[in-house]
Formats: sequence, structure tokens, C-alpha cells
Amino acid sequence: MQGNIDTDFMTGQTFIAGPCVIESAELLDTVAAKLVEINAKLGTDIIFKASFDKANRTSIRSFRGPGIDKGLQMLNDVKEKYGLRILTDIHEAWQAKPAGEVVDVLQIPAFLCRQTDILVAAAHTGKTVNIKKAQFLSGRDMRYPVEKAMDAGATDVWLTERGNMMGYNNLVVDFRNIPDMLEIVPTVIMDCTHSVQRPGGADGKTGGDRRYVPQMALAAKAFGATGWFFEVHPTPDQGLSDAANMLELEKLEGVIEQLNS
Repeated sequence: MQGNIDTDFMTGQTFIAGPCVIESAELLDTVAAKLVEINAKLGTDIIFKASFDKANRTSIRSFRGPGIDKGLQMLNDVKEKYGLRILTDIHEAWQAKPAGEVVDVLQIPAFLCRQTDILVAAAHTGKTVNIKKAQFLSGRDMRYPVEKAMDAGATDVWLTERGNMMGYNNLVVDFRNIPDMLEIVPTVIMDCTHSVQRPGGADGKTGGDRRYVPQMALAAKAFGATGWFFEVHPTPDQGLSDAANMLELEKLEGVIEQLNS
């Protein structure tokens, strides 16, 4: 499958990192500057990730972000200022076109990966489409969302593993999903931070345990993952979304070094 976006030019691996949600321009600058520093030091080409709207928060009172208009402008500012490629997620089909005018990769959230209209709209932008595997699907089941996107004209489709529901408020990762999905597409990403979530398990918020993020990354490497996704924050416990599972920004370089060794 020929794509319109290359993976990391030196390692052949894809790295995605950034805060869960756009909290402020200052946060975006802090994270983007660190990614540029890591890229220069390690020869990587990390894709910057942030969400303009977290439409799937547990509580209606949770922070969602600046919205699509302001959020896309802020992401475009990062792209122009730091020269980083950009990934963001969409939650409704109409968001694909304006988002696709700014970002390099459109991400389909796990809960929405079977929504045909969103997949088709993302495909029509001509951008890379990263589909996150639903918490209720197997890796093999992801052939059908990929078929929808490809039939709609997508030329580069990625799949992302992020764990499966295990009873209430917990996830488990079946790493066999990675080789299964590699039979469908050549680029399979491990979402190392969402896979340590405890969905809805923190009194109206999603909890998690970031201690296991490096192990998730290394285990995925053993199963053949071609890329890694990390939500990062300089002070994750103060983050406005996914605080418990975001990786400390200062630790990202060390984790990537381990994956490249």
C-alpha cells in the first residue's frame, strides 16, 4: 500500500507524541519545542498530536478543549513555527474537511472506528487515516474499517492498538492484535498511554497508571509494532484530560532511545 506520509526516515518507525487536549498555546509550545529537540538529537521525526475537542469525556463537566476553529489555528501555528507534522482526531464527519486542511494525519477515535461516515469523510481528504482499534473489537476485526476507508479513496491507512475492555473500568492488551493487524496494513501503532487507562474509573474521570507506559512500548516492539503513540505533558498530574496515564514529557526521550536500541 503506497502512502502519502513517510515513517521516520532513519529508523523506519513512526512516533506520535503530544498532549491529550489543547490546553493553551504555552503548553503546545513547550511540548513542540521538546519534540524538535528530540528529533535533532535522535534523528527521529515525531508527529505532534493534540485534540481540539475531547468529545468523548466521561463527564459533561470535563474540559473538552478550545473547539475546532481556534484549535485548528493553534495546531497550524505549531506546524508553521516548529516544522512538525500534525495529527488530530475528529469525532464527526463534517470535521474531516477543515481538519484535513491543517493536519497530516486524521485519527479516528476507538469508539468511532465503525462509523462509516467518519471513515469515508476522512478518506476523502487524501490525508493519512489512523484508525484506533475499538476496545470491543479484535485486531482481525479491523479489516472492515480499513476496507471502508480504502473503498472511499484512502491511500494510506494506519491501525492503532489501545487495549480491550476487561470487566469494568480496566483494559487489557492482547499483543497478538499487533501481528494480526499487520496482516491488514503495514503500519500498526501501539498507543502506549491510552492502553494503561482505567476508563471512567476515577470518580467521573478516566484513571490510569503511567508507570507501565515504557513496558507497553517495549512489549509492542517485541510483537512487531511499527510505531508508538504517547500522550505527554510537562506536568501530567495537572493535565486537563487523561492526567493519570500521560507520560512525563521529560521521560519521552529515554523511552524512544530504548525503542531505537
